[in-house]
Amino acid sequence: MSEDATLVAGVEALEAKIAEAKSSISRCFIGQEKVVNLALTALLCGGHALLIGLPGLGKTRLVETLSKVMGLNGNRIQFTPDLMPADILGSEVLETARDGTRNFRFVPGPIFCELLMADEINRASPRTQSALLQAMQEKTVTVAGADRGLGRPFHVLATQNPIEQEGTYPLPEAQLDRFLVQVDVRYPDRETECQILLATTGVVEDESHTVFTKQELLDAQVLLRRIPVGDSVLELILDLVRAFRPEEAGVSERVRHNVAWGPGPRAAQALMMTVRAHALLQGRLAPNAQDVIDMASPVLSHRMALNFAARARGDNLDDLIKTTTHDLMWREAATWCRILTFAPGPRRRPVGFRHYLPVRNIWLEPFYWGITGVEDQG
Repeated sequence: MSEDATLVAGVEALEAKIAEAKSSISRCFIGQEKVVNLALTALLCGGHALLIGLPGLGKTRLVETLSKVMGLNGNRIQFTPDLMPADILGSEVLETARDGTRNFRFVPGPIFCELLMADEINRASPRTQSALLQAMQEKTVTVAGADRGLGRPFHVLATQNPIEQEGTYPLPEAQLDRFLVQVDVRYPDRETECQILLATTGVVEDESHTVFTKQELLDAQVLLRRIPVGDSVLELILDLVRAFRPEEAGVSERVRHNVAWGPGPRAAQALMMTVRAHALLQGRLAPNAQDVIDMASPVLSHRMALNFAARARGDNLDDLIKTTTHDLMWREAATWCRILTFAPGPRRRPVGFRHYLPVRNIWLEPFYWGITGVEDQG
């Protein structure tokens, strides 16, 4: 079997496993498909996720369910203002043997697991938050001058309450950048909430079952990196990330005047990984431009910040990301608008309404009238 055929067979087998995993998750965590997909994306990419949502929306339940379904050894840390780094990493204790000799013995902390839930991570002091920095990036912690490796795989799923400010410490930019995606957990719709009530207020609750093993998840992470990314998607990722850097030449005036700082290369790396996982979750063998659009907000929203003037006006990053992404795609469309079919007349207008753009592998539907350079063609 050729290498390409082996890759296709492996991806198809992984798609079946993921479908089974999502079905198992839905038994305990009902609805919120986008939230589940983003959490699975983080695990398939070998990264970490920051879950932001109000209390009672199921963030803890989701992490516990993922730990069981993905076959991972999970621990939970409740972050509080008095939590110390040693409470996370572990510490050395002095032991006295029967013969009277004394030695230091390392007692590992809860971070030595495969799936760590950092509950209300912004309630701990910056000193304690920084205990996760090395672990999240290098999969290693340093205690008493000795480097100690963490398990493989290792993932952090942190939760944060967006409305409480008193007694909290905002995560520094360096730590936010360690999270592969930001997952916004919102209220469920009426039908989903009805299903939640029926499923969780009876005598017996449904339970999920284990679908993956630790080794199967590691193999899936390797397989994901083998999925090809087309040159057009790569160029779009570069265009998108650089479009949010206010000091970059050619960026829009809205970005230049409203963004304090933009995403770095790690954001582009995150997009390269997440678009593959997103395509896989949608049942496709390779990512396209729509995957980049769908993953733009989860990957970029915590890696950039608005300046004071923009915040004072009530602007938000989600709207800026959506608007800038939309403008970028239409500029690409205008570049390739000559592929449209024009009606005869002094001011020829396009008569085609669904047209393929080969440079980005996307369909424009609908292609609105009046794009610059379309009406005046001759």
